[in-house]
Amino acid sequence: MAYTVKKVDVWSAEIEDRAGGLAAKLGPLADAGADLAFVIARRQPHLPGRGVVFLGPLSGAKQQKAAESVGLSKANDLFALQVEGTNKPGSGYEITRKLADAGINIRGVSAGATGTKFVLFVAFDRAEDADEAARLLRK
Repeated sequence: MAYTVKKVDVWSAEIEDRAGGLAAKLGPLADAGADLAFVIARRQPHLPGRGVVFLGPLSGAKQQKAAESVGLSKANDLFALQVEGTNKPGSGYEITRKLADAGINIRGVSAGATGTKFVLFVAFDRAEDADEAARLLRK
């Protein structure tokens, strides 16, 4: 099955593990008009009181400036794809198996589905792996 595949820039920052910690990062982005495709946030158990957020994409200088004003920076060691398709049982397996068979290591995955569609974000350590994954998944 062919998928719609787009490269997405990932921005990240440390957040305070408290009520409002994530909202403090997202507020200025909303004010700047950011239409985020994904936000992944979690605690960092090894760093009490701290969390981490990954989000994206951002477009334009206004959004990037807003991100930088709250400590977000564009990840230069994380390369991601947004993969969309028709939701059916086994879609996630099909994608991860195709990448595994090609010898491409996955750094992280986040996915969701609504109605008849799914969206999956897959991250890689190397830009070359993201490029090869995009090529394979577009076939």
